[in-house]
Amino acid sequence: MSDLRKVVIDGNEVEVDGAMTLIQACEEAGIEIPRFCYHERLSIAGNCRMCLVEVVGGPPKPAASCAMQVRDLRPGPEGQPPVVKTNSPMVKKAREGVMEFLLINHPLDCPICDQGGECELQDQAMAYGVDFSRFREPKRATEDLDLGPLVETHMTRCISCTRCVRFTTEVAGIHQMGQTGRGEDAEITSYLGETLDSNLQGNIIDLCPVGALVSKPYAFTARPWELSKTESIDVMDALGSNIRVDTKGREVMRFLPRNHDGVNEEWISDKTRFVWDGLRKQRLDTPYMRENGKLRKASWGEALEAAAAAMKDKKLGGLVGDLAPVEAAFALKQLIEGQGGVVECRTDGAKLPAGNRSAYVGNAAIEDIDDAEMILLIGTNPREEAPVLNARIRKAWAKGAKVALIGEPVDLTYDYMHLGTDRAALTDLSKMDHSDKDGVRGVMIVGQGALNEADGAAVLGTAMQTAAAGSSKFMVLHTAAGRVGALDVGAVAPNGMDDLSGAEVIYNLGADEVDIAPGAFVIYQGSHGDRGAHRADIILPSAAYTEENGLFVNTEGRPQLALRASFPPGEAKENWAILRALSAELGATLPFDSMAQLRQALVAAHPHLGEIDEVAENDWQPLPAGKLGDAAFRNAVSDFYLTNPIARASSLMAELSANAKARKSAPMAAE
Repeated sequence: MSDLRKVVIDGNEVEVDGAMTLIQACEEAGIEIPRFCYHERLSIAGNCRMCLVEVVGGPPKPAASCAMQVRDLRPGPEGQPPVVKTNSPMVKKAREGVMEFLLINHPLDCPICDQGGECELQDQAMAYGVDFSRFREPKRATEDLDLGPLVETHMTRCISCTRCVRFTTEVAGIHQMGQTGRGEDAEITSYLGETLDSNLQGNIIDLCPVGALVSKPYAFTARPWELSKTESIDVMDALGSNIRVDTKGREVMRFLPRNHDGVNEEWISDKTRFVWDGLRKQRLDTPYMRENGKLRKASWGEALEAAAAAMKDKKLGGLVGDLAPVEAAFALKQLIEGQGGVVECRTDGAKLPAGNRSAYVGNAAIEDIDDAEMILLIGTNPREEAPVLNARIRKAWAKGAKVALIGEPVDLTYDYMHLGTDRAALTDLSKMDHSDKDGVRGVMIVGQGALNEADGAAVLGTAMQTAAAGSSKFMVLHTAAGRVGALDVGAVAPNGMDDLSGAEVIYNLGADEVDIAPGAFVIYQGSHGDRGAHRADIILPSAAYTEENGLFVNTEGRPQLALRASFPPGEAKENWAILRALSAELGATLPFDSMAQLRQALVAAHPHLGEIDEVAENDWQPLPAGKLGDAAFRNAVSDFYLTNPIARASSLMAELSANAKARKSAPMAAE
């Protein structure tokens, strides 16, 4: 029940919810309040005092607007709405004083600071500070922390806003940062000098309002005003996080998160943020052909001619990789099926039925997790498979949701009930009476680890029936960004990967997580020299996800557009254009000459793909519960940092993977 209150802010009367803080009420009224420690997704600390406002009729001193609620304001003598001033002489003097105090120990090293040009301290010192300092004593300096290879620290610049401490504790769920000491000796530090152990630690770089925490790999490489900024979508996991790609010339310099409340809020995982060095290494930039067992460079004409000749009158199979945009999967399906072949996107053997969207996407939106009261995870480790989704589950848990897990026991950063590791636990759950769950908001999340074994279809059916019996929402958590889109366009063979075992020619569209048996002739189209390229007889170099426009459908079935931020290296071409050129060589020209025409054909065949950023309602069609095996559930992701060819090409991801292994095998001291 909302509790609406009237309040007069700078002469304007607004009506807001009484639970709002003054800083939020001022934002509603369109008035900007400076702040350093306040962040709408973190708990309130109230320790920077930059957001001071004057409450008329209150105590004769300014009040911190982040920590005072509207309902705490007293009305006027005749019951008039309370009055708040954000631009009175008292407020101006208070802000100037706070800014002067903040800059007492700040090193003022803006010319060499990576935050320069996008620094909240710079902006607010200009807007609300004074142009002199009365401080003549020597400044305090502190030791820098070693937080690992991702976050570089310059702790002398720190203004103790504690955003990093609150983020790592509340959102990331690790307890390695805190503040020690008092007064001048107060400093932010890590517990016993530990490095951070989280897949979300890079977010403290964005949260830091000064240059105390900056990106180590990006340090001293570019200034914000030199970069071209492109809004795009991340493909490192199937969540479809909204990102901004910053490029300098042809090079991608960094990835930053964009705010999207329905998908990633404003967080991204470390793999998403730091994988950009993998876009420069191991790249395929010219076509290759294998002769006498060795690859040699070829021209496009030569390679396409050889590919067409190899495909003529042969039994064809097509593989759609994990990072392929929907357009490329659609074009490949048309090309291969037009030649009588089959196309398969479930390269890990997941038993997902095409055509039944409620079975491979579910009927839950990611936002449903926020107000869930019960969350059941089956055969998944969301901390590794989708760290940002895991942070959302943690947020629901912190609000009081009960979480249960069937599968490998792992550290998820929150408490959960472990119901068992194997199929028997799922069978027991399905036989229970769920009539008491009526009216309880539940979300069931099934991972790929539960679906890629032989009895995957039975597991999926049993889970769907159980979700329906407990009137719970159902979600399939994918690990591949291109998978849902490829399933949407029907890039599936009737018997899965078995249908490709007899193919004479396999057209591999960036599928690097699969071993192709000897015997078949392989045409590989992809961006990196990974496993797929090693097995190939002809290599056609294509664009990576930052180098072409593409459509990706995330794990909840939301189509989103990734926009081109730079151009493919060397001779590499866009994915759909290669398939269109090859179709002309085959004499079976695909019916589109541009991306716009391809998208028109795509949306005509699958209308929901035209509803960008909308989660379509899926008809609920539960599968029958089949006979379950007796194996334990195994999680789909064994190494978070090396799940795809771009990540495997990144030297930073290799270092992080080695660090994670070393951390797991570190000998523990006897307690």
